[in-house]
Amino acid sequence: MPLRHALASTAILAVLAMPALAEETFPATLAGHAVLPAMTLIQAPADAPADARVSGKFTGAKRNMKAGSMMGDTGGMHGKRQTGLMLPFEGQPVQGFSGYAMNLAEDGSIYMLTDNGFGSKANSPDALLMFHKMNPNFESGAIEMRQTVFLADPDHRVPFRIAYEGTETRYLTGADFDIESIQLVNGELWFGDEFGPYLIRATLDGKVLDVFATMMGDAEVKSVDAPGISGLSVAGKDWVVQRSGGYEGMALQPGTNLLWALFEKPLLGADGKPEGTFLRALAFDPAKAAWTGQEFKFQLAEGATAIGDFNFVDGTRAMIIERDNGEGDPSLKCAGDPTPECFPMPAMVKRIVMIDTATMDANGFVRRIGHIDLMAIADPKGLNRLETVAKRDLKGTMTFPFFTIEDVMKVDDTHILVGNDNNLPFSSGRRLNAAADNEAMLLEVSEFLAAK
Repeated sequence: MPLRHALASTAILAVLAMPALAEETFPATLAGHAVLPAMTLIQAPADAPADARVSGKFTGAKRNMKAGSMMGDTGGMHGKRQTGLMLPFEGQPVQGFSGYAMNLAEDGSIYMLTDNGFGSKANSPDALLMFHKMNPNFESGAIEMRQTVFLADPDHRVPFRIAYEGTETRYLTGADFDIESIQLVNGELWFGDEFGPYLIRATLDGKVLDVFATMMGDAEVKSVDAPGISGLSVAGKDWVVQRSGGYEGMALQPGTNLLWALFEKPLLGADGKPEGTFLRALAFDPAKAAWTGQEFKFQLAEGATAIGDFNFVDGTRAMIIERDNGEGDPSLKCAGDPTPECFPMPAMVKRIVMIDTATMDANGFVRRIGHIDLMAIADPKGLNRLETVAKRDLKGTMTFPFFTIEDVMKVDDTHILVGNDNNLPFSSGRRLNAAADNEAMLLEVSEFLAAK
């Protein structure tokens, strides 16, 4: 059966069999808070093209070569509020944290990645792709960046022309891939990409070893941003993955060692419209370098539009970040037209959901066990290090009012770590007119982690 027909038929079944979403909300208490300032830059490698020394040159209507000459803002959806940071940047921004690997590095660091750069394929050809080894220090309040590694394709493993094709070092950029998820598997790193969408296998020093297209049965699943997709392509036929809808989450399942790649947004049906309000996760076997054909569906709750990250906590249960598109405290919601003093679309649905992949209904939906609310975290000890602008009393409460929250992992049997993607310099959240920092929250969630 062609992919578009299969998606259409399963979408009908899914609508008829959507699981109930009445679920328990578990408490969360802030146990630590660390911050990396928004304007944290790193120099491009010495052997990178000179073009990479200044990044963000293509974020405006036309090329802009003058560093620090254009103000960043939150975009039309969020009222075009200025963020106080000026593009282009002299150097590469260490920002956009978009995934924690479940397994730690040998030195105990967390593998974490920076996404494609400035948010799209078109505006990020001078943003180098990178990942990091980092450690949040909750005593000092700093996020310690222990190592940064840039991805490169010296052996021509990428099956399409890259932005720096003619260079000797062949560093990868945000015009090539939008890496959004990361896992450490048998001494190698795997990345989930949104543009293909692809899975990318690489060495610990950043050399690409393989690139795998997405397969559902015999059909290749493509995104609107996949290589070869033209302006004449037909949604639902030539591509079914929405823009920024590829592999936002990719979890490594203990025991099986399978990678489960989770789409950020619903796939499109044959009519070019979303097949439902659910997301698909597909299984890939790194040992066999092949998709297994296994999949499950995750039902989004009312008000949620996408996911941000995905990691297992044991052999069958996993955490998924579920979010809306809002940012900023709800008490400052604009009453009318957006102004610099309000949030037109404040944060409402920001959750970590626990699912049970061993409990699946007849239509492939996994069970939602419950969730924690990232807009209502208890902070009795006052560990929050950053003020949040609001027209309500937030004393004793920590909120995480960011557009994109894209990092979650289990730390131990009672704690998880959560982080945000600050979309530098285009997102705020805590303040109306200042770019969001990168934050890491240690949360005590013993009941949540014990929930079955």
